[in-house]
Amino acid sequence: MKIRSITFIIIISFLASANQHSETGESEVFGQNGFRQTMNQRIPVWMENYQVPGAAIALIQNGKVAWSEAYGLADKDDQIRMKAETIFRVESISKSVTARGVMKLVETGKIKLEDPVYKHLVSWEFPETEFDLKKVTIRHLLSHTSGLALGTLGLEYDPNEKKPSLRESLTREVKFIREPGTSFNYSNVGFNLLELLIEDVSGRSFADFMKDEVLSPLGMQHADFIWREDFPTRVPDGHKTGGESVPVYVYAEKGAGGLFANVKDIAAFVSSGMVDSMYSDDPVLSQKSLLELYMPVTEIDNVYSFVSDYYGLGHFIEILPNGKKAVFGGGQGNGWMSHFHIVPESGDGIVILTNSSRSWPLISSILSDWAQWAGVGSIGMGIIVKAMSGFWLLILLIFAGSVFHLGRVFRDCSRGNRKVKRQLKDYSVNQFVQLSLFVLLSAAIILSLTKEYLFITSVFPGAASWFLVALIILASVLLISGLTPPADCGTESS
Repeated sequence: MKIRSITFIIIISFLASANQHSETGESEVFGQNGFRQTMNQRIPVWMENYQVPGAAIALIQNGKVAWSEAYGLADKDDQIRMKAETIFRVESISKSVTARGVMKLVETGKIKLEDPVYKHLVSWEFPETEFDLKKVTIRHLLSHTSGLALGTLGLEYDPNEKKPSLRESLTREVKFIREPGTSFNYSNVGFNLLELLIEDVSGRSFADFMKDEVLSPLGMQHADFIWREDFPTRVPDGHKTGGESVPVYVYAEKGAGGLFANVKDIAAFVSSGMVDSMYSDDPVLSQKSLLELYMPVTEIDNVYSFVSDYYGLGHFIEILPNGKKAVFGGGQGNGWMSHFHIVPESGDGIVILTNSSRSWPLISSILSDWAQWAGVGSIGMGIIVKAMSGFWLLILLIFAGSVFHLGRVFRDCSRGNRKVKRQLKDYSVNQFVQLSLFVLLSAAIILSLTKEYLFITSVFPGAASWFLVALIILASVLLISGLTPPADCGTESS
């Protein structure tokens, strides 16, 4: 009875605390200090809670960059402060930028979205496959419906070391796992193929084409798809989920995740993507082309469906509670996370860049407050904050349930109602189930400990470690309980 009371008190206290945080947050966001002052107060607290070293944020209102700010450290060892000018690896935000480059070629009439990709590739050929390559269109690549695999993760290089060429990389990485055009399957390889397409169609290097036709015209002054020694700031180290530093690296390919930029650069990119009354004569693309990028192509039915409804061309798409369309993109690399969210019709947008793989809850918290403040209602990315509360509750329940059951086992053993049995025939079905669960949990725990990266650690930093501890305790209780069946093999004593 005592254990049950303690468990009840813990759960109620947790829920009350979570509810109080939510109410306080809404009051602060809509208070007289405004969004900027609220972020200046809350972001440092969130960063400390989630152990994120540095972050930069930019706000877009009425299609214009309203302000930008940086928090925390770009270099923990030398205590160098993060600045709005600090250059980040923006990872898969690169895809949305690359999509603008492809649409530039469409506008100039050099390609069409429905063109088979192979027709425009002159310096490289697809490897043999069972699928019909003539079906793979440019639209398929832009919308992740080409049937291509994700690609190998973690192929990072020092900026100064020798790297495979783009074409060598594509020969290794191009693998089809399903029929082109059938469904959404996120693929870095597809956007690296678009990098090659741009080179072969334009006759220029991808980096030069993007610099001249997209980055510079949009005012992305310090952005580049090539790492440079003369960036206005040193590119800081990233940080893994365990806090270890990750020195600057590059990929052999650029189209899917190779862009370097600061938060002001990405804010310039985002602000140029508004439509309707907020369209401001984008020097790169017409409003018609921007709307094409934001047009849903495929419905999302995998893990991305928790935060997005559709995918367009280089952009995730969600339908907001007010009926308007939000488009967004984000990225995660080894030690880096990035995100932008815009409502093209209203001119609202936000950019968040961080130098840590522990940043999803931070990004989700900022986005949730921004969505409230901007009046767009709840957004899909806000689910991470909500899931965090549920995840902690699950951990508490596992702890409480394990302790409660262990107490019952010790009580029964002290009364002689449980004894270790050496003969398997003396074990009940219930004991076999518990021992089987112990084996499965132990295998899962050991496997997780061998992995350098776990998705759950990025989504639930801090909590994931406690979840592992809770599972270890649960597995131990299952083992003890399974090895000490009730003296009467029928039912457990109550």
